[in-house]
Amino acid sequence: MSNISRDSEVVELNDPPFFDYGQKVRARRTVRNDGTFAGKDIGDILVKKGDEGYVVSIGTFLQQFYIYGVEFIGSGNRVGMKRKELEATSLPDEQEEDAA
Repeated sequence: MSNISRDSEVVELNDPPFFDYGQKVRARRTVRNDGTFAGKDIGDILVKKGDEGYVVSIGTFLQQFYIYGVEFIGSGNRVGMKRKELEATSLPDEQEEDAA
């Protein structure tokens, strides 16, 4: 079989995405370019811990994780991040209505 190293046994795709399109989120950690971000050198900081942005796309990775494309306000960078790398700064509209 395959020797893919997974960082979690949880399969997020069994549930709907945690974050919604347009939702404001905050980076829980600093993210550096691993070589997949065009126009930046490997190791350049793309997102600093605490930077805020908006979810603009939702994809998947390894048939296990949702990847949230986040447009960060300060840098203008659009970076793909996992749920564990983000925290909500606001609830999606549906959740806000339910909380009221």
